[in-house]
Amino acid sequence: MTNDASYTIEEVSQLLKVSKLTVYDLIKKDQLPAYRVGRQMRIDAVDLERYKSKSKTGITKNKAVKEVKEKVHSIDDGHVIISGQDIVLDILAKHIEKEKGQPPLRLYSGSLNSLFSMYRGECNVVSCHLFDGDTGEYNTSYVKKILVSQPFIQLNLVYRTAGIYVQKGNPLHIQGWADLGRADVTIMNREVGSGARVLLDEQLRVHGFNASKLNGYDHVLTSHYSVASAVASGQADIGIGIENVTKMVNVDFIPLISEQYDLIILKENQELVQLLKETVNSPSYKKEIEQLYGYDLSKCGEVIYES
Repeated sequence: MTNDASYTIEEVSQLLKVSKLTVYDLIKKDQLPAYRVGRQMRIDAVDLERYKSKSKTGITKNKAVKEVKEKVHSIDDGHVIISGQDIVLDILAKHIEKEKGQPPLRLYSGSLNSLFSMYRGECNVVSCHLFDGDTGEYNTSYVKKILVSQPFIQLNLVYRTAGIYVQKGNPLHIQGWADLGRADVTIMNREVGSGARVLLDEQLRVHGFNASKLNGYDHVLTSHYSVASAVASGQADIGIGIENVTKMVNVDFIPLISEQYDLIILKENQELVQLLKETVNSPSYKKEIEQLYGYDLSKCGEVIYES
């Protein structure tokens, strides 16, 4: 797949959730190809995706997973392991660090992959936004099936608006999910195991569309930001994602659904459950989330389900 989009150093640091100095260090070590345009360094999207893919495979991944597994149920020693991709989780980790004096470990996996990691004992807090096309509800049906023998608490964090990214001016006049099946529309997809991929697949199923016939279905990127950037640069006509990214990328957005973004915590660790409840209900945490665009805190801290 050709990929002409490129990012600045600052944009890459935001996508990888690291400092700009770390990005410069990766470039210096020839781990991340970059080039200069005038005074500005640029990194091609395809090279960023290649770096991320390489980082997820082989010895590096196995070593990281082994280290995480060794620390998973060590909340008494200060270890909290949070899996999920939204910035609200990074803010959550920062607030937990203030309380415990030790930063939580972070895994940046999609919703389904995070749940499977919890089932395997690789993390003890995960985030989910998994749409069930049969019920129109989020998360609970998936969590109950995956954590079938493990009692858990489902705690709401935020609601987010999800929908379709389109090019500025919406030249193809996209209106909703029914347009996914149009022959003249090309999509940029998300990776298997992500909540956005589940949302797309469920909408295709509900509307009776064959995924294999969807133009671009096999073209995959690994973040809302990169999908929106691909649409903005003309590599695709549409992409599925959340609204807050449109503040950073020059695309239009068709809002279609309010996503329920929840935390899942295993009940076996009551100290961790209590810590999460207190943190997400704290005025300081909510005040910080309120500064972000596109997040609804009306049910933040509410227990959605308890097994």
